[in-house]
Formats: sequence, structure tokens, C-alpha cells
Amino acid sequence: MNKKIYIINGPNLNMLGKREPVYYGNETLDEINNQIKNKAKELGIEVEFFQSNYEGDIISLIHTAEDKGCHGIILNAAAFTHYSIAIHDAITSVDTPVVEVHLSNIHKREEFRHKSVIARACVGQISGFGKNSYILALYALDNIIKGKE
Repeated sequence: MNKKIYIINGPNLNMLGKREPVYYGNETLDEINNQIKNKAKELGIEVEFFQSNYEGDIISLIHTAEDKGCHGIILNAAAFTHYSIAIHDAITSVDTPVVEVHLSNIHKREEFRHKSVIARACVGQISGFGKNSYILALYALDNIIKGKE
């Protein structure tokens, strides 16, 4: 079985490398994506990357993921994490497993960042491990997909 996973990044993540390095590190999104791609290749997983500052773009991709042969989604919804009921509802409307990720530990930051309205719709949440949050999510989805084979 060919495994395909979407890596979806939300608003402002295109600014990685410039934006608040104390929380997000100094690497750009492209640099992080290349590292994810290399790890995915080792695991025999095809990855497709998507970043948008627009909620509707993210929702549309989630809706069509399964039809496009996607077996799982790693989602860093960024600020949408804290208020997008629409993204929550998109996740619950599909059978594709979604792992929520964050570079920083959202539970150690400002109080408004502590709540994730999408967490209940996801199979799990990984936060606080920097770029390794994505790698941990790859392993998690790989195990979930293997369990469905």
C-alpha cells in the first residue's frame, strides 16, 4: 500500500525563520518541509505540503483529501486552532485521520493559546517539540495507517 500524507500548515507559518524565533526557531518552512520529506521517504510515505493563510483553503483540502488518495493529515492550523469551528467540522466530516501539531507548546504560552477547538476532532495532538512535532506525527500516522491495512 502506498501511503500518502498531507502536511497542512495554516496562517503565518510561511513566515517561519523570521517570526518569533524564540517560539518557532530559525528554520524556514521550506527547510522544515525538506526534513519531513526525507524522514517520510525513509518510512515509505509520500508527503504533499500545503500552506495557506486562508481558512477556506484548508477546509477544502481536508474535504478532498481522501478522494485524492490521502491516508492521513498532519495539521498545524496555527491561530485557527483556537477558534475555527469550521476546521473542526471539516475534520469530523471525513474519515481521514488528522494529527494536530504545533511547533511550540501551546499550553505554556498565552492563555488564549491553551484551548484547541480542533483537538477533539483529531486522533491526537503533538506540541512543543519544534520541527520534531511533525516527525512524531509522521510516526503516529504511519502506525495508524498500518493498523488499517
